[in-house]
Amino acid sequence: MSGPAVALRVAFAGTPEFSVPALQALVSSGHSVVGVLTQPDRPKGRGRQLAPSPVKEAALAAGLPIAQPQTLKTEEGRAALVEWAPDVLVVVAYGLILPPAALTIPRLGCVNIHASLLPRWRGAAPIQRAILAGDEQTGVTIMQMDAGLDTGPMLLVRPMPIEPEDTAATLEARLAQSGADALLEALNGLANGTIVPTPQPEEGVTYAAKLEKAEARIDWTARAIEIERKVRAFNPRPIAETLYQGEQLRILRARAETDDSHRLGGQPPGTILSTSERAVLVQCGLGRLAITEVQRAGKRPVSARDFANSGPLVGRRLGE
Repeated sequence: MSGPAVALRVAFAGTPEFSVPALQALVSSGHSVVGVLTQPDRPKGRGRQLAPSPVKEAALAAGLPIAQPQTLKTEEGRAALVEWAPDVLVVVAYGLILPPAALTIPRLGCVNIHASLLPRWRGAAPIQRAILAGDEQTGVTIMQMDAGLDTGPMLLVRPMPIEPEDTAATLEARLAQSGADALLEALNGLANGTIVPTPQPEEGVTYAAKLEKAEARIDWTARAIEIERKVRAFNPRPIAETLYQGEQLRILRARAETDDSHRLGGQPPGTILSTSERAVLVQCGLGRLAITEVQRAGKRPVSARDFANSGPLVGRRLGE
């Protein structure tokens, strides 16, 4: 990949761990990172002490100017961005809305790393929604931002397969690195004048709604493969869960056994059919789920074997 003919003045806006590889890539690139926007420090942990975002920690380590406005909808909130006078603003999972007044500050506009193959899965939770839907492929799209929800023209697309055992965590890590690499290629193309923005296709639009805590509750009448996808999509957060003897039981890892002969008619959905060294087997609406790692309320995660050793499980029903 060739370097930029002209080093751009780049401002960065991001907050979670997913954003960090892109910021680190920019710091080591030929461009000049003039400042970093990230969300205000939030209470964290049992002590609820204010803690910096992962992006703020990375920016501090790199010695970069930092601003943490509550909003960009006011002149005061946009003051740092105006002062930095960037050629381009790179936005990666920032978490705040960029109003039109902010989008027009950088000379070359705002560039976003979105973790899907747009226009599929526009919105807040593209990684989790792709896993939940059973998609076999996802990727990253580098796009120019406009006033819409992930509707801007595309600069570069990098596809990536979703592996059968991918969780949101493992897929996010790969997409974050792929996005960082693609970002540098796109910025160099902008600087060199070799990348032409392409409008998104009008067909194939889907929306990745924000995850709701209520979605984490497992419906055992669903197909085993659907429950497995929920377990993978909701790891590391908010974690798929069910009830066991009236208490929360989080399901951290599981795999579907989808033999069509395992339909309803024998044991009710949620019934624990058997236990072994490797898994706790549960009846679903169609197929069976082999649970391999769980976490009871207030306890540490344990293997299926340790869970099975905690007491008699066979015949008990999850979800009640």
